[in-house]
Amino acid sequence: MSSSETALLEIKHLVKHFPLTKGILFRKQVGAVQAVDDLSLSVAEGETVGLVGETGCGKSTVARMLVRLLDPTSGEIRFDGDDLASAKGGDLNTLRREIQIVFQDPYSALNPRKTVGAIIADPLVIHGIGKEGDDRKRMVQELMEQVGLSPEHYNRLPHEFSGGQRQRIGIARALALRPKLIVLDEPVSALDVSIQAQVVNLLSDLQKERDLSYLFVAHDLSVVRHVSDRIAVMYLGKIVEVAPAEEIFEKPIHPYTLALYSAVPKPDPSERTEKPIRLEGDLPSPTDPPSGCRFRTRCPWATDICTKAEPPLVDYGGGHLAACHHPRNVSRVDLESAQIAPASPITASDQMPAVE
Repeated sequence: MSSSETALLEIKHLVKHFPLTKGILFRKQVGAVQAVDDLSLSVAEGETVGLVGETGCGKSTVARMLVRLLDPTSGEIRFDGDDLASAKGGDLNTLRREIQIVFQDPYSALNPRKTVGAIIADPLVIHGIGKEGDDRKRMVQELMEQVGLSPEHYNRLPHEFSGGQRQRIGIARALALRPKLIVLDEPVSALDVSIQAQVVNLLSDLQKERDLSYLFVAHDLSVVRHVSDRIAVMYLGKIVEVAPAEEIFEKPIHPYTLALYSAVPKPDPSERTEKPIRLEGDLPSPTDPPSGCRFRTRCPWATDICTKAEPPLVDYGGGHLAACHHPRNVSRVDLESAQIAPASPITASDQMPAVE
């Protein structure tokens, strides 16, 4: 489910540039950090979409724009048919009840001076839900129980909980308004591996019970594989590949996706059939991204066309889209039937070269 007709969340050509200024009194813009550049994505009702990429690619910026902690520079964000990108005042508050976020760091995401009960109750107070006193306390204790916390710990402070328990507190707070969509910004990256599995299982159970949709932001492909229906791979502010979760692992098309997949640890080394792909160099600066394909400076298959032309997002069928002049794991038949994806504003002015 990824079509616009069934999309709960629809992002079109989203852009976020942070201005770079110079001077003290008369501040002059001398450049911009291109954190997100022409990103299009959708999330259907009841679907989990994983957004994957290395640190600095713009994933968390996307997450914060979806809950309007950051305003987009341009582009469109539609939630359940409503325009979220330009909503203000009461309209924005109404939409915020439907979209909540769970932050990456469970240690800094909670006010250390407030009790757990007060932290979880904050959304209820802000939006005037429930009666002050025992009614709200009952609602909060029910939420605590649903996420695996003891209701008896209602009056404890955050420092009295472990990292995994603190993340459960953040999840309970996100659930308080009964949202339709939760943005999960690397919700398990700061936790021990054993605790990660518990939190991921909790999120899966809550999704079934409450019919939730998730945008699961992560840098680890192995984590999102187990929770996502579709996975979108992001590099330097752009989506480079989108596909059903298992398709990403069985037939990655973009070289960057291939490199991420090759870096996933295998429990049994004998199961590894391919040689790991080592990406040379660091992620280019988003203030001055490379011309053409942004991945070309680190791609082992880059050629002259990658320098001159930005690759369009191409639909290879079955909901598998990739933006690459030299697609991997694609047959000649797939290439001949491939179509430029409607979400991409780029036209196919250059023919893709022959597959090796």
